[in-house]
Amino acid sequence: MKLVRNLLFLSALAAPVPALADSVLVFAAASLRDALTEIAEDYEAETGHEVVISFAGSSALARQIQNGAPADVFLSANLAWMDALEDEGLIDADSRRDLLGNSLVLIASGAGAAPIELSPDTDLPALLDGGRLAMALVEAVPAGIYGKAALTSLGLWDSVADSVVQTDNVRAALALVALGEAPLGVVYATDAAAEPNVSAVATFPPDSHPAIVYPAAAVADSDNPLNGPFLDYLASPSAAEVFARMGFEVLE
Repeated sequence: MKLVRNLLFLSALAAPVPALADSVLVFAAASLRDALTEIAEDYEAETGHEVVISFAGSSALARQIQNGAPADVFLSANLAWMDALEDEGLIDADSRRDLLGNSLVLIASGAGAAPIELSPDTDLPALLDGGRLAMALVEAVPAGIYGKAALTSLGLWDSVADSVVQTDNVRAALALVALGEAPLGVVYATDAAAEPNVSAVATFPPDSHPAIVYPAAAVADSDNPLNGPFLDYLASPSAAEVFARMGFEVLE
């Protein structure tokens, strides 16, 4: 019996052990979920390296990095959170690049909803009809910040502020409208395009809010050799095709 156990042990030692692929941990804005998931799968297929992605609101991810979370790469949905991390020396400034743009839309629950003309005369409370306006956190999450700025610019914020239901990220706001829990919401155009159960009924004027820019950078404390190659891949023609197909404006 002892001989059998020894032979089994030696056999196990001789068996080939699959090599573990190198991996890169990416913190990414929730609005990038569909595009970045596809791009990560393509990257893995081409390189054999694993991409692990944590999606959340940019503010939550930035705060996790500030608290020492072991991210390798950060993709934010606005410049402000990336600027904050750069000011604190928490990202590699030399690796930073502006990847994408987006637009901001008003969505309604259900497919085929009638278009709405957004202007200072728009009666949003009447359109809500006692319901809620779904938005990401208006003081922290980029989509919410952009949305509040746009509504304020149009003179509409004060009339709907008490009706706003705030969510941790833009995809959660999208889900509330898709499920019919809120009749209207403010999200990115790419979010609306990804959800068949909502309609983009109006696009906010670009000059009503700060430009929507998605910067990407390596985290300063990370020495992962895949950081540079993965950031380069995000700016590659194959990644650009995915981003463009899903409605993003490719800046690089």
